[in-house]
Amino acid sequence: MDIAALSTSLSSASLSQAVSIRVLSMAKGQAEQQGQSLVQMMNASLDPNLGKNLDIRV
Repeated sequence: MDIAALSTSLSSASLSQAVSIRVLSMAKGQAEQQGQSLVQMMNASLDPNLGKNLDIRV
């Protein structure tokens, strides 16, 4: 294998790795946003009076 082909191959591998890292970073950011949205949605739907009273007839 000559030097030019080796250089091209290494450059391609480096670019591929950089792209993979960037895509994973974007996916991580999106997952964090979805998690925060889920927590906000759960906090907004809480009713402090829910479950305080229990009606039972025997």
